[in-house]
Amino acid sequence: MESNIDKLAQIAPVIAIIGVLAIAGWVFTTWLRVRHGYPLETSWGKAIYPRAGDEAMERIKLLSAENAQLKAELGSVKDRLANVERIVTDDSHRLTQEIESLRVGRN
Repeated sequence: MESNIDKLAQIAPVIAIIGVLAIAGWVFTTWLRVRHGYPLETSWGKAIYPRAGDEAMERIKLLSAENAQLKAELGSVKDRLANVERIVTDDSHRLTQEIESLRVGRN
């Protein structure tokens, strides 16, 4: 009986270390999920999303507004590029005629 107790006393620290490492790993992965916005899970597997503070919501609104502005600007740049491509690829005679017709139309 003592030999079993001695063996258990020898492996108890190893078991304790494994348990502590498992808990530390769980805490670390939970921290990573929260930090990067992944949902947490309950014991039943249901997703729990971390609450976003007022500061985070304000940042999201600002980024959304900036995104919309950049999309509009990109659209205008695409239109300008299409006009430049049209001018470059058109033959010069037709371009000259269009410019002259615009001059005549103004006078």
